[in-house]
Formats: sequence, C-alpha cells, structure tokens
Amino acid sequence: MIDGLVTRPANEAACDDLQVIFGTRGAAAYCQCQRYKLARGEAFARFPVEERTARLREQTHCSDAASATTSGLVAYLDGAPVGWCAVEPRPAYVGLVRVSRVPWDGRDEDRTDQSVWAVTCIFVRAGFRRRGIARALARTAVAHARERGAQALEAYPLLTRAGPGDEIQAGTIRMFAAAGMSEVLRPSKRRAVMRIDF
Repeated sequence: MIDGLVTRPANEAACDDLQVIFGTRGAAAYCQCQRYKLARGEAFARFPVEERTARLREQTHCSDAASATTSGLVAYLDGAPVGWCAVEPRPAYVGLVRVSRVPWDGRDEDRTDQSVWAVTCIFVRAGFRRRGIARALARTAVAHARERGAQALEAYPLLTRAGPGDEIQAGTIRMFAAAGMSEVLRPSKRRAVMRIDF
C-alpha cells in the first residue's frame, strides 16, 4: 500500500474533490465519467459539461455519506483528492449494456445481471500518476464490489501502452491482474475483458 493513500466510496467524498480530480481540461474533464451512462438517443454534443457534471454528482451521491448507493471510489493522497474509479453493477452502465461490443463478443452473458459489477474508468490526476494509485484503486474496486454482494467484477482495459503523462481511463491488464482479475477474452485489438468471480 502507498503511504498516505486512502480510498473512499464516492458518496463519502466532497463533490468539489471529484472536480479537482477530473480537472478543467482534457478527456476526463470533458467526459465526467458519462461515456457509458448516456441513454438511448443521448449524445455528448447535446449535453454541456455542466450537465455531465451534475449527473456525476447525482450518480455518486458525493457529499452524502448517509447514501446507501454510490457509483465509484475516490483516492486521497495525504488528504489531496488524486484518483477516481467508476465501479458499480454492470447494468448501471446503460451505454455499455446497449451499444458496446467489448463485454459481449464471444460470450453468453445476461446483460441485466445486477450481480456482475464493472469497472469502466480508472483515472489519476496529472502530477500523481505512476505512483501506483491506479493499481490501488483497482484492488479497492475488487474489495468494494465483493463487500457489496457482487458475484463477479469485470474490467475492460486497453491493450495499447500509454505514454508518459497520458490519461489512462480504462486501466491496463497488468493493473487488473495485480488486483486478482484474470483475462477472459480479447474481443478487439484494443481491448481485453478481465474478470474475477467471488
């Protein structure tokens, strides 16, 4: 474990802390972790960043520690918000269920199975990368899903290698393997499916 690193469910994090992690520029700031949350007929072009930010706050229940639900984890290093992991039941990612081929190609999976959880994003803010924070978030995601009754947890990492300073939002095979997950499929040249059954 990394000295000074604490990971919490996102509902126990301040909403402002989420925005510190996502920042004001780049893919994370633009997406606000909504890629797989958009419903049928919705597109990024129709939703300003403010709307995506509001949806993220609603989904995470940030600043509401009493909430029974949340959609992610937040990492703090020496009290500073530094990382994010989107993890919750797989059907909550309606875009993943509806249009993404990655989790489904070559497998007979029930897309509505609430007992299978998914990690769709792991992001560490600039200035804190390459310290093991993303790996720690992946390990915590496994424990988080297991503790909340998941029967399995999946992730869909990129196979391409990121360069220094690149934003890794899907994670890597090595990161999820270190968290106890195994590769079950390579549905495309760019993606793998990692999974752990509890």
